[in-house]
Amino acid sequence: MAGWTTFVVGVALALFAAAVSNAETQVPRLDGTGKSGSNGYHGLVDEDKLIVDVTPKIRAIGAEICAFRIVNKHHGETPFEIVVKDREKGEAELRAKKSLNCEKKKNYKFDIVAVSCAGISSENATVHISVNDVNEYAPKFNQPSYVVDVDEGRPTDKILQVEANDADCSAKYGDICRYDILNKDQPFAIDNEGVIRNTEPLDYEKNHNHILQVVAFDCGMKRSEPVLVSVKVNRVCRLGWTGISERVEYVPGSGRQDLFPEALINLCDFPCQPESIQARLTLASSHLGKNCDRDTYTIQNQRKLCGANSRAIDLLPPPGPGAEWTRDLPVDQGREADQVFVFDGATGVTVPPEVMSHNLTRNFTMSVWLKHEHHAGQDKHVKEHILCNADDHQMNRHHFSLFIRNCRLILLLRREFGDGDLKSFRPAEFRWKLPQVCDGQWHHYAVSMEFPEVQLYVDGRPMVASKNNPEIIDDWPLHNSHGLNTTLTVGACWQGSQSRMQHFMRGSMAGLSVLAGQIELDEVIACFHKCKENLEAPPMELLQPGMEILNNNDLTELTLEGENKTNLEVLLRKVAYANLRDFPTPGRRPLRLYTNIICSSGRTLKIPVIESAIVVQATPLPIVTVTGLSSSHYGYESLRSGVHLFPDARIEEDLLMNIAQRIDSCTATVYPPLNPDHETLTWPQNLLNQFKIEAKFSHDGVTLMGSESTNHYEQILHQLQYNNHKPAFYLTRAFKLICSQMSGRFASNELVHTVRFKKSATFFYLFSSVGHSTEPSTSAPQPPSQQTLSHQSKTAAPAHAKIDRHHVDIRPVGPITSISDVYMGMGGTVQGHLSSGASHTVTIIVMVCAGFLLLMISLGVVRVRAARRRAQQDETTADTEMSWDDSALTITVNPMETLEAAEKSTMTRTSHRHDDSDSEDDSCHGNDSSDEDPEDDDDDDDDDGGVCKARDLEWDNSTLSI
Repeated sequence: MAGWTTFVVGVALALFAAAVSNAETQVPRLDGTGKSGSNGYHGLVDEDKLIVDVTPKIRAIGAEICAFRIVNKHHGETPFEIVVKDREKGEAELRAKKSLNCEKKKNYKFDIVAVSCAGISSENATVHISVNDVNEYAPKFNQPSYVVDVDEGRPTDKILQVEANDADCSAKYGDICRYDILNKDQPFAIDNEGVIRNTEPLDYEKNHNHILQVVAFDCGMKRSEPVLVSVKVNRVCRLGWTGISERVEYVPGSGRQDLFPEALINLCDFPCQPESIQARLTLASSHLGKNCDRDTYTIQNQRKLCGANSRAIDLLPPPGPGAEWTRDLPVDQGREADQVFVFDGATGVTVPPEVMSHNLTRNFTMSVWLKHEHHAGQDKHVKEHILCNADDHQMNRHHFSLFIRNCRLILLLRREFGDGDLKSFRPAEFRWKLPQVCDGQWHHYAVSMEFPEVQLYVDGRPMVASKNNPEIIDDWPLHNSHGLNTTLTVGACWQGSQSRMQHFMRGSMAGLSVLAGQIELDEVIACFHKCKENLEAPPMELLQPGMEILNNNDLTELTLEGENKTNLEVLLRKVAYANLRDFPTPGRRPLRLYTNIICSSGRTLKIPVIESAIVVQATPLPIVTVTGLSSSHYGYESLRSGVHLFPDARIEEDLLMNIAQRIDSCTATVYPPLNPDHETLTWPQNLLNQFKIEAKFSHDGVTLMGSESTNHYEQILHQLQYNNHKPAFYLTRAFKLICSQMSGRFASNELVHTVRFKKSATFFYLFSSVGHSTEPSTSAPQPPSQQTLSHQSKTAAPAHAKIDRHHVDIRPVGPITSISDVYMGMGGTVQGHLSSGASHTVTIIVMVCAGFLLLMISLGVVRVRAARRRAQQDETTADTEMSWDDSALTITVNPMETLEAAEKSTMTRTSHRHDDSDSEDDSCHGNDSSDEDPEDDDDDDDDDGGVCKARDLEWDNSTLSI
């Protein structure tokens, strides 16, 4: 036993000694660094952080690790320490002892070892540390400020270059990536290299010292403090004008105003001895109306003011009563007053045949305002018609037309059959080649024909004919054709064989007129184009030897010439602008001054163009007010004989600047539209002729047109008369009056005059006799045959009210439920007796109506009973005379039951329609009445169809067996 114990103790001691010996011989090793630490560790740390991000992680294996040490410092002191993070895993963390500074030292290198708990160290492993830069420094300029001089009047690519630096250690935060100028209102720019340049020529007069604030940005977009850059402008002698304002204010009504009273021209020291100096001043107003401020009056009123022939026909009038064909044409919404129509290449209108005779005769004048431009890519053979008269069907012959083709204005005038010698050629087509046709500007064209002589006027001036301009083409007369009429169109041409428009115009037109049988005078055509605003030349007494003044016909361009600078300065200082319109179009009118110096050597110096502008101020607009009667009641006889609509109408003006304006139109519209069968409007034709005012009438009302005084218009309005031969058809009528000045530019308020049918005792007696109430209903207005009278208001309506232009102030009236049917069935008999006032007449009428109703009811009852008796007799006969096996009998429908139902339906309809003027019979008929309501037509057709089908049905005896 003792021996076994000794053996066990010996074995245990041997095992313990072996374990101790093995532990003393284990050596630690740094994991992930390769043999002998050849790969090492790489770490990154930000300047403002302490923990180093090491790749791969620091970890030791092979023994239990108790510590890590930094050894073999390659470059002096190493501000790092290594700390055991997890002893079981053998992991450690590398930390900086203090904040690092990339700008002082960017990289570190040292070795580390792992130490086991037995005190055994691993092999060395190298650690490389890089310090990441943080954008802690802002850029800083090399100089506290910059000053530079530059000459005026010329652009400079490099005025100055500024430079800034950044103290950060990395390229991302240490390089300068952008410069910028903070005050953006200065005419300078700077690039990324710091080079400053001017973006426009500098002017000493405007600013002789520009102060700039410049900043720099590093690539991390950290901005520097601004540095001041002073750019001093040096005055140099500049060839050109001074003392010319960029903006000239013009107050309407001020008359003539000098434009450049302080103008001076500098010739400097150019090696040129002036022989003459020329200056050309232009006024651009093509953006206004038709090339200038001339739109105070419409074309029609302008013709009157210019003394034009009153027989001329306006083919493009403003839309309104009597001029409905222009209603759907697009218009220029930017127009100031006159109506400008826009033709888009797909729009044309047909002029009603009653407007103008299609026979021009041998003498006539056509005139039109036209703006047309060249269309790129358009075939040169394409026609764009201004006016065209062509066959209405079957054929496409153009009898006369005015059109554009290949930027040429062409007049076509074919001789009709029987007009002169049929076997001779005569001029038929006149072609003018004009630059104005396709320049995209407004121009006025007038063609006066005294066959075969023709004269074209462009912008009021006669065109001088040359050898091939116009080009004249001869042709035969048109051949004879029967049953063909012509169609007159504007903006296109009618193709009769295809029944559609072709050759559409693409442009804008206004004032298209034709005077047939006569020609317009030259001075009248010139007046059409006369402008209300213009440049005024200097007084002629200023002219001295060697000085000259030229101007164009429109007075929108002046050319001045002098032998020296003093002569030219004197003339330019006295150039003025004037606008004769009472209320001119406000806005900007550009001015351009072109100057050339002709040297004695023959050399020509061109001075830079001077741009200025006239700014016309806005003026308070006039106010036109129309007052008068707003409501009236008339009896039956009064409406039949006629009543004055505006017997006390007054047109008042709020005069501004003590300027009395003329009224150019008054429009009286009626709601609902007039019924031409028994309603009319009449006016004093003698006054219209005396005042030269034109009246255009339609079912919607009447329009009076012509530039005249308010007094003359009032006289005509006082005598405007309304007649109604059947007043009960419309118990209430609303007439709206609007007057305007300057082509509708200043419109008045709306005066609404409501004309009411005066309710008499006879009228109420008739209504009460048939048992119907005359109380007004609150429902919507009914058709004229169902409207009733509204109670007369005890409070007088205001004399006038300013309401919306497109609404009429009409009080809703209630319907007359069934008395209107009685009235219509009587064929208007009630209406004929309403005004008599005799009670016995009314009693007779009521008795006749009641008797008629009883007669219709009796007839219906008799017809129903007869139908029933016929049906019973047929059934009895069938039962007594026929006996068969009806097992195979097939009956499609029972005609007797259908007939009986139809008879009942007929009786019902008869009782409901007892007041019709024509009695109904039992025959099948269609709906031949053209003036019944469509819904009633449909119902009648269905009922009649049922009766007809009932009478046409027969037995189906195809399978009948007896």
